[in-house]
Amino acid sequence: MTETTTVPPELACPITPVVDIVFSRWTTPILWVLNEFGRQRFVELAGRITTITPKVLTQRLRQLERDGLVVRTYYAEMPPRVEYEISELGRSLGTLFASLSEWSVNLPKVEVARAEYDART
Repeated sequence: MTETTTVPPELACPITPVVDIVFSRWTTPILWVLNEFGRQRFVELAGRITTITPKVLTQRLRQLERDGLVVRTYYAEMPPRVEYEISELGRSLGTLFASLSEWSVNLPKVEVARAEYDART
């Protein structure tokens, strides 16, 4: 007789940790801006992602730096300067983002499905 091991749902799917890292609310816009426009100062990032608050941008950048997806460079000059850029690890997400972008052709089907569902409820 074999023993059955119960695996918590969050551990049963191997991509759950990836989704947690990559698809938090502001991660993809930040990584996209850094990939598209290169190295950015904080105010440049904030100017390109206008709907994010400075507090949340700071928190997300710290988390992305901790996760190794963003590199923060501090320049000890007067006045001090800090720049952010996407890391090689962050760039490695490019194929994932490209696949998701390709899948976006299905968004009209999602809208139809939502409308049909809403009409039933």
